[in-house]
Amino acid sequence: MTRYRVYDDTKALFHLPEGVIYLDGNSLGALPLGVAERVGRVITTEWGNELIRAWNSAGWYAQPRHVGDRIARLIGAEPGSVMVGDTLSLKVYQALAAALDMNASRKVVLSDTGNFPTDLYMAEGLIATLERGHQLRLVAPEEIESALSEEIAVLYVTQVDYRTGRRHDMAKLTGKAHALGIVTVWDLAHSAGALSVDLAGCGVDFAAGCTYKYLNAGPGAPAFLYVSPRHADDARAALSGWMGHAKPFAFELAYAAAGGVERMRVGTPPVLAMAALEASLDIWDRVDINEVRTRSLALGDLLIAEVERRCRSLRLVTPRAHERRGSQVSFAFEGGYAAMQALIARGVIGDFRAPDIMRFGITPLYIGESEIVRAAEIIEEVIVGEVWRRPEYQIVNAVT
Repeated sequence: MTRYRVYDDTKALFHLPEGVIYLDGNSLGALPLGVAERVGRVITTEWGNELIRAWNSAGWYAQPRHVGDRIARLIGAEPGSVMVGDTLSLKVYQALAAALDMNASRKVVLSDTGNFPTDLYMAEGLIATLERGHQLRLVAPEEIESALSEEIAVLYVTQVDYRTGRRHDMAKLTGKAHALGIVTVWDLAHSAGALSVDLAGCGVDFAAGCTYKYLNAGPGAPAFLYVSPRHADDARAALSGWMGHAKPFAFELAYAAAGGVERMRVGTPPVLAMAALEASLDIWDRVDINEVRTRSLALGDLLIAEVERRCRSLRLVTPRAHERRGSQVSFAFEGGYAAMQALIARGVIGDFRAPDIMRFGITPLYIGESEIVRAAEIIEEVIVGEVWRRPEYQIVNAVT
């Protein structure tokens, strides 16, 4: 299979509006050109002609496992260890529930204040439902390692901080956690498709991630769940849906979990959304994730240098060291929301995270050096020229 050269070959595989520099692929990836044809074929040929037969003839039923194996390559997971379907919130809930069950004598879930809020909400909800005396303990991201102890049941963190782009050392933290008898759950929302992940090599117990960010599968695209093969036949399926049953079409009244990661299926898979994901993975199948990472770091360095040279009022909050950051660059600015609205109006699309973070996602499949330099020029116009102070940019939208 011929490999795509990152950006040189891959930019032409995406739909990018004229005059737009898209630096928000860390929130919603750009549209791969193959999506419309793939989804259209599923609608007209598979659904349209095969009707319900397509569950067998078109392989719909096997999609969650088949697509999971394609994602596994990008996250360093073993074949047969990744299941696709549902949302990231549900997948982290499943992972945390199974992890707590494996460490039932301990009651503390350790996470950090940089974790994505929905992960924390799901943990709070699970703890309240279980009513077994569990506690969610939060520390600063920098304090996670020192907070590990033998009273911790589960280490529950996102590898790359959604606001700052700060990156946890997966191998180091997982190793220390295991030495203390702690089960690990990692959220890969800002890792999959952004950097090289080695779940198997690090010995991770559980991991979950979404596919609509760097994997470019579209809004509402399904999430994925990784279960280490050493746990797959014993992990408790807290959301015991019919698709995770050992014999789903026997319609037995009592639940019996399927073997392996199949038990982490819940409901009917989203066939149309998964078709869009497959079209994006057709690109990823021919891309070297290490090349993506190398270019991402170089582009991030360029953006940092250009913005700091032009806009002294923006404060970098992303770590400069390559090993400590993901694939986004974030700056703090008091007028950050309004400034981002002004940038978007001028064709530079990033996003804002409260209270003052301006985020710029580095997605090398369709962003290169020229776009980065031009974006920095427009950032300078907005910040130094105080364009962001205009009244029209102070209006807060429902989605920020």
